[in-house]
Amino acid sequence: MKMIFTCFADADGALRPALAGSGPVFADWQRFLPLEPAGDGTCRWRLEVDVPGPFEYKFVLLDESGAVRSWEEGFNQVWPTPGTDPGAARTWHVTRIPRFQGQAPLRMAGVAVPVFSLRSRAGFGIGEFADLKPLSDWAARSGLRVVQVLPVNDTSATFTRADSYPYSAVSAFALHPFYIHLQDLFPSGALPPEAEAVRASLEALPAVDYEQVAREKMRLLRAAYAVAGEETLSRPDFQRFLAQNASWLRPYAAFCLLRDRFGTADFTRWEDFSTYDAERVSALLEEDAAGAGFHYYVQYHLDRQLRDAVRYAHRQGVLLKGDLPIGVGRFSADAWQYPALFHRAFQAGAPPDYFSADGQTWGFPTYNWEAMAADGYAWWRARLKQMERYFDLFRIDHILGFFRIWEADAGVASARAGHFYPALPYSAEDLALRGLAPDGGPEGLFVEDPRQRGRYHPRIDARSRAAYRELPDSVRASFDALYDDFFYHRHDAFWREGALRKLPALLGSTSMLPCGEDLGMVPDCVGGVMRQEHILSLEIQRMPKAFGQAFGDPGSYPYESVCATGSHDTSTLRGWWEEEADRCAQYWREVLGQDGPAPAHLPPEVAREIVRRHLGAPSALCILPIQDTWAMDRDLWPGGDPAAERINNPADPHHYWRWRMHVPLEDLSGDGNFCAMLQALVRAGGR
Repeated sequence: MKMIFTCFADADGALRPALAGSGPVFADWQRFLPLEPAGDGTCRWRLEVDVPGPFEYKFVLLDESGAVRSWEEGFNQVWPTPGTDPGAARTWHVTRIPRFQGQAPLRMAGVAVPVFSLRSRAGFGIGEFADLKPLSDWAARSGLRVVQVLPVNDTSATFTRADSYPYSAVSAFALHPFYIHLQDLFPSGALPPEAEAVRASLEALPAVDYEQVAREKMRLLRAAYAVAGEETLSRPDFQRFLAQNASWLRPYAAFCLLRDRFGTADFTRWEDFSTYDAERVSALLEEDAAGAGFHYYVQYHLDRQLRDAVRYAHRQGVLLKGDLPIGVGRFSADAWQYPALFHRAFQAGAPPDYFSADGQTWGFPTYNWEAMAADGYAWWRARLKQMERYFDLFRIDHILGFFRIWEADAGVASARAGHFYPALPYSAEDLALRGLAPDGGPEGLFVEDPRQRGRYHPRIDARSRAAYRELPDSVRASFDALYDDFFYHRHDAFWREGALRKLPALLGSTSMLPCGEDLGMVPDCVGGVMRQEHILSLEIQRMPKAFGQAFGDPGSYPYESVCATGSHDTSTLRGWWEEEADRCAQYWREVLGQDGPAPAHLPPEVAREIVRRHLGAPSALCILPIQDTWAMDRDLWPGGDPAAERINNPADPHHYWRWRMHVPLEDLSGDGNFCAMLQALVRAGGR
């Protein structure tokens, strides 16, 4: 069976990566098959080979004579990955950053910015895929080799600001129509004259006006379709696109037609269509062929524009990093088409943590992992193959969800009464042996498991409740021991085994480099699994993972990690400095080693020192939120409150995701002094 193996490696000059393995093709670890440069302007290497039957393998580094200089660390990789159907994978992709002993490992710097936040002179009030081109120009000129974006899937459920949340898509496959560059769709290459004034007005706004963008872009998309749709749908390349993507594109188009017909994405209110039926959907698509064609047309052009931007980025030596959301919308084409894969009576979220004292409820349903395992996680593997059309690396949003998810009843606002799923709750007999009772109700210390009646989880907020304070000392000590065991020890092996049934099957189906978002209440088993599967961890200095540590130390971060000054869920460096003055004063003294009071506002030279230390970390990747690069140059600061630079506030479930760059990308790339300063820092950090 033919497989394609890929890896990232700065193995230039006399050294090059190769593949070693068991079986006759590799002469049982004695023959090494060299990889070739992928030829896409990146540090990707590639090998296509026919290998019959199961085998183990590792990457090695060869010198000019063909001798092995070093082996990839860790356990052997295995093909096929347990739990997958090898016959279903005509091409097998494995991507790793090999950590070669004795050699300088691959280390890159990058920038993180949502697509909707990009601003260019030709924009339409929101960032577009076409804007990734000038962003790549700026990144390359500044020494940055990775551009990281937030999810780019369609979230259009209501066409209001509620849809601005990029992690609740109406399709895990369809791209967002708002990211299309309209000018390319009109034969003249320009917008109709009346639309130009609308474009200029929206582009002049400081932030995204989601409702206006939705109204005007969808109106003009339909106008473009009326002019050029018939010709586009007759093209051979369009027909190929439709055939290759029919499994998700046709149900997505039907979903959009019914959403618009019934005025809601809530498919439980779609009369005869509330339950997905393939024959009925096919009849609908034939009945309204023109309406379905519109949605095909939009997705075709989005795919074409994004792939064009990716090719451009690669020519600049820039890689694209995507984002794999842990969930999809409750009322999405996926939940409609595959109801057995979702637990719609529940919603996913996060327990109380650094971001939110009340926890988070995200709205989207939790997964039926047992049903997903039955077909080898086909839906997940299809998602990753779709992402792979565009991205070289990807961020696994809330990777903890592959171990366990915080689950609450659908529709509730607070996550405090939630529980982990899956879990090993206690029986009433277990509690009685410890002198405890379930004592349910709003003031109790336990919640009953909804799937295993008569079994109980300690409440995550139990120690803040009156019932806890009223316990006798001996009983309180017994509860404390049970609480600590339940949340930090009891599930380690159970969750590890569950993650190792899912993650290898998913990662083995893609050539993208995996990076995990492992923040929050992290079980002990997570780090070991991520290291075993070569998933890069996320390290943010103000959110240390070591117990009792005030701040992380970038100089001690592991190589297989992403070092970042913040994320879309945190304040920017400038915002943090003002929002948490006491912590920043501690940082000023203990981390930066400064005497006297900390400045009230973050000085550019302090921002440069923070960035310098992060770029010097051993981490394979250092990703800087674009706002934190501006903090190093006072001339690039936007006016007003630094809090306005923040992308998301996780404590607010109704947050409006609308932040946009205050400077066009063309101007940013043209600022030679700023680019030179950033490039010098990147080079000094060895990236």
